Amino acid sequence: MSDKETKEIEKTGFALGRENYKLLLIGFAIIVIGFILMIGGKSEDPNVFNKEVFSFRRTTLAPIVVLFGFLFEIYAIMKKPKK
Repeated sequence: MSDKETKEIEKTGFALGRENYKLLLIGFAIIVIGFILMIGGKSEDPNVFNKEVFSFRRTTLAPIVVLFGFLFEIYAIMKKPKK
């Protein structure tokens, strides 16, 4: 870490910049959306199987959205803050 970066961190008191925190919030929202997509598919009667549990939205789309959200979070943390 250079002296300029060290002084910038000491000056603001934060390791990440404002843009990084905004990106972290966006990533968190993407993850929450992915988990919301997984909701549902239960059966009212426990003796009856509901095939809706294995829908495309719950088994494929939602996990991909959650994974993208976690990758976006990594990007948000690793992005260098603008000076």
